[in-house]
This record gives sequence, structure tokens and C-alpha cells, in this order.
Amino acid sequence: MTNRLRIALAQLNPKVGALAANLALARTALTDAAVAKADILMLSELFLTGYFPDDLLFKPQFVDDAIATANALVAATKGLSVSLILPTIWRERGVLYNAVLVAENGEISAVRYKRELPNDDIFYEKRYFTAGPLPEPVTIRGVSIGIPICEDVWHPWVCAQLVRLGAEILLCPNGSPYWKNKQHVRKDLVRARVTEDRVPLLYLNQVGGQDELVFDGASFGMEADGKLVFQGKSFATDFIISDWAYEADGWTCVKGTVTPLTSVDEAPWRACVLGLRDYVYKNGFKQVVLGLSGGIDSAVVAAMAVDAFGPENVHCIMLPYRYTSEASLTDAKDCAERLGVRYDVVSIGNPVDEALHELAPVFGNRAPDLAEENIQSRMRGVVLMAVSNKLGSMLLTTGNKSEMAVGYATIYGDMNGGYNPLKDLLKMQVYHLAAWRNAHHPGDSLGPAGEVIPQPIIDKAPSAELRPNQTDQDSLPPYPVLDAIIEALVEQELSVKDTVAKGFDLALVKRIEKLLNIAEYKRRQSAPGPKLTAKAFGLGRRYPITNGYRDESAS
Repeated sequence: MTNRLRIALAQLNPKVGALAANLALARTALTDAAVAKADILMLSELFLTGYFPDDLLFKPQFVDDAIATANALVAATKGLSVSLILPTIWRERGVLYNAVLVAENGEISAVRYKRELPNDDIFYEKRYFTAGPLPEPVTIRGVSIGIPICEDVWHPWVCAQLVRLGAEILLCPNGSPYWKNKQHVRKDLVRARVTEDRVPLLYLNQVGGQDELVFDGASFGMEADGKLVFQGKSFATDFIISDWAYEADGWTCVKGTVTPLTSVDEAPWRACVLGLRDYVYKNGFKQVVLGLSGGIDSAVVAAMAVDAFGPENVHCIMLPYRYTSEASLTDAKDCAERLGVRYDVVSIGNPVDEALHELAPVFGNRAPDLAEENIQSRMRGVVLMAVSNKLGSMLLTTGNKSEMAVGYATIYGDMNGGYNPLKDLLKMQVYHLAAWRNAHHPGDSLGPAGEVIPQPIIDKAPSAELRPNQTDQDSLPPYPVLDAIIEALVEQELSVKDTVAKGFDLALVKRIEKLLNIAEYKRRQSAPGPKLTAKAFGLGRRYPITNGYRDESAS
């Protein structure tokens, strides 16, 4: 048994289904580990398939190809001194498992299966995999090592079993997505495990955006006493080396670097930017386009896009109508100039007026209402989609969670787009992030520093500007109130009665609950966006569209 170990954790950004590209990333990591003279290299959960492949796992050819790719990576370890911990799908006697292989010198020296399969929230692994038995440790360099796979570490009996059977160190590969406070939740979890079992634990997480999920990396290691001994970058790839020595009281880290976590203010901005960047690039686009209205939501999305792609790859278009204020025209242009993006003005006046003219015989003498207002929004959607089609840019939509909760958005209009960076941000959170970005320059930003969002945009009352002198509060309660009610009804799943008990008016809460329920059909047709909370619309909260239930708890 050796008394020294150098362990490499590859915190990388795989793409679901991209077997060849992920294999290339893994081969590079193997080379880097060999150059660093690492004894062990660990990849993140289901690295070669990407996490999570969903119903690709029902496609037999995909499963065959993924297993063949795993075998190719095993073969790549021949002649290397590095032992590879490779999380992958694996098949035994026709049964599919979420597994890890230990590969050494071109051969598989051990196979272990994930015991605890998540079956809630966003992952439904029991739909695809069979749970393995309580795992046994593996032996690498004469050292007994336990490998709990992601969810396994949330269940104390898995780690306890490994330690009872002699594991001296725990190495845990993960695919753990970000949402609010998740980084601290993970730390508390691991601290509980090492305190219980009195062995160190190295926690590897992947990084990158995958549809609505954002993986934030921030891999870390803790000694048996709960001391944090290394930590990787947040929201960025990293190759993390730590050195360990065996002493009388067990394994301790003798060399490791602790990179500070992103702040709780910066984390949601970085998550939105990373999710946006990867969604666009991984789907084959290079540029984005969006409507820049002079309001807070589109300004924040434009700033996020510039941070993600650089100003040269962001195209902003103002689409004025007769109700567009001079202040909005001024503010939109100012914002575009500060960000350095291409900015065009395309009036929708003639197309809207022509549509209203042609519809007059159908509408008859009915008074103007939402139908006429929505034509403006839908015409903007038509123009923006035309630009997207012609220039090959992905259209971004800009509705926030508050608006999406109550249906304050026009389907096939301002909801048009391939991705929505604000989808899981309440309106007041959007304002908070705007102020934060003006005062800070994120580490991975490709955009300019300084006040990129003009203060007048932050200060003025929000308005869709679909009729004269309109403000959002003509139709909605003040956003601080609306956001608090949404947080109670959605994030906390409180009853109407319990929400009212927080101090809100009963009639208002019942109205918001009704709007929340009847807007489900819009949300089901909305663009994906980064999941930032435990109860994001879509992935994380699935309600039926046709739904006869109404909460009468406070009636």
C-alpha cells in the first residue's frame, strides 16, 4: 500500500449525446493527469454520455455506442500509470446500470453500480436504470477507496457501508445542477458524511449548461474532520490536483488549492450566462438577436448575451409603435451603445396598422382590447423571427418568472424565441441583478465593465407600452408584492390560506392563484431557460394544463 496519492479531478463540460467529443475531452484529461503524475483521475457522472441523456437510454444503438466508447477510453489507459475512475452507463446480463469502471493499464479492474437512484424533482433514473447492490470499495495502489455515485452520498448508509468494508477515502462523481444555495447545501451534506464516517471525501461535479440545467462545478474535498482542503472554480472548467498522505489517523491533504466560491449575488448571473452560452453554442448557433425595448428585462438579457458571446455576436432591435415613448427609444439606444452591440430600429407601425385594417370587418364594432394590443407584440415576434431566420441568429426571449407565472406575456409574440435567460428570475431579482452587473464585472465576461444598463431603465416604471400611458401595475400588483405571493405559492407550494397568513389580501392571493393556474398552457409552450430555483417552471414544476382544482382553503 502506498502512503501517498495524487488525485486529479476533471471538472469538465460534456455535451449530452456527443460521445466522440466527450471521449476526446476524456483523452485530454488522461494525458493531463499523466503529465501531472497523478495516481488517480476521476471523471464526473455519466461523463461520456453527458448528464443526463434522458430517453436516449431507450435507444439500443445509443447504449451500444456509449458502451463501446467507454471500452475505447479504458483501452486508452494502456501504458499509463494513471488509474481512471470512469462513470458510465454499463450493461450486465441485459440490465442497464449507472456505473463506474476502474480502468488500469488498458483493462477494467473493477465495476461498481449506483445504489440510490433519484426519482424526484428533475431526474428520474429509475425510469432507465436498475439500482445496484450496496457497493464495496475498490483497491487502487493498494488503497481501499469507496466510490459513492452522486445520489449515493445523500443516503448515509451507502458511505457507512463502504467505510465498514474498509474504505479509507471516498471519491464521489456527480452531475449536480445549480440552484439557489446549492453549493452550500452540498458542503453541509459532505461535512455530515465525513463527520459520521471519519474519512475524507472528494466531491467532483461537472460544469456547463444542458438545456434547462446549469452545472456549476465548484468541486471540493474535505478531510475527516470537515476541513475544506481544496475547491475548484465555479461555473468554469477546471483540472484539480490534490496530494494526499497517509498518517497515523488516516489520509490528510498535504497540497490543495481552495478557489473561493462565487458570491450569492454573482452566482445567478453566472448561471444565466453559462446556461445561455452553452445552449446557443451546443445547438450550433454563433450569434443571438433580441428585441431591445428600453425596459429592464430586455436590457438585462442583452447584457447577459454580451457577457456570454461578446458584443460582436449580439444584435439588438428596437421595434417601435405609436405607443413607444421617447424615453424608451433613448434608453434602448443608450443601452446598445454602452454594450457595443449592433443596433437597428425596425418600425412595426405600417404592418400593425395594415393588420388592423384587414381585421376591421372581422372585429366589427367591438371595442379595442387585448386583441389589438397583442397584434403589436405578435408583429414584433414576426419581425424578430424573420431576422433570426435570415441571419441565422438564435432569437432570445426576455420574459421574467413573475410575468410567466401570471401569464403577463403574449404567446407567439414576445414569448417567441429559442431561449429565455430570465425564465426563473422574479422581476425584483432582475432589478437586483441589473444593479449588481452595473457595479461588477464577472470573471468570465466578454462584455464591457461599468454601468452597462442605463440607470433610467432601472428607475422607470415597467410598461409593455401597448396602449397610451400603460404601466404593468395597471394589470398587476406591485412587483414586490406579486413576487412574494409567487414565491409562497410556487417556491414553497403553500396553500392560499397559508399565503394569506403571511399578510396578503385574500382576494389578491386567490386572483394570483387563478392566473397561475390558467397560464400553464402558455408556460408549456415557452422557451427553455436556466433553472435557478428548486421550483422552476417546466423542469422542476409540472402542473397539468387542464386542471379543475382550485384551492378553497381560505374560503
